[in-house]
Amino acid sequence: MASSADPWVREYNKASKLSDDISNMISARSSYGSGPEAQRHSSAIRRKITILGTRLDSLQSLLTKLPAKQPLTEKEMNRRRDMLTNMRTKVTQMASTLNMSNFANRDSLLGPDTKSADVVSRTAGLDNSGIVGLQRQVMREQDEGLEKLEETVLSTKHIALAVNEELDLHTRLIDDLDEHVDVTNSRLKRVQKNLAILNKRAKGGCSCLCMLISVVGIVVLVVAIYMILKYL
Repeated sequence: MASSADPWVREYNKASKLSDDISNMISARSSYGSGPEAQRHSSAIRRKITILGTRLDSLQSLLTKLPAKQPLTEKEMNRRRDMLTNMRTKVTQMASTLNMSNFANRDSLLGPDTKSADVVSRTAGLDNSGIVGLQRQVMREQDEGLEKLEETVLSTKHIALAVNEELDLHTRLIDDLDEHVDVTNSRLKRVQKNLAILNKRAKGGCSCLCMLISVVGIVVLVVAIYMILKYL
């Protein structure tokens, strides 16, 4: 049984705990419904799945380097390979539940892993010094691959931060627009109310004017009739 002080075992335990956390988060997805909280929850799951995939790559690289640093039996090496394979299968299944097709096709982006059969064929006919040189070459290739992976992760992180800032800006603009619309709507209602009052007053003033003109007309007519009768 491998000791918990073994760096590989320690890193694997961390990856296993992260895998359990992701499983629990996926199980809790249904409780969030379909609103913004559900979207944020799904985004958090995707981020953790991506982190877990990177940790599995690191474990794979570390496992390849172990024979040169820490003697292990062939049985223990096979056991650890099986552990990694099972966890990677589990991660792929979890990613498929969130439609993370890019994660399932990550080998097409990062290149396939070095196969054991290929390593065996490359070591055939080599002496001890040749095998050591080959191991160093493989380690250099893996280090270069990890450096490229790190660059890709950092680039993706910067793009995600830029997109997040852009979304925050759009959110603030929409909030400001909503506030201006509310203020304009309130002012429009006040103007409509004032217009209604003014219209009502105008109608009342028009009625009074018509009545006054009618009275004056009647008075003028009466005076005219009086004058006519007087001179007759």
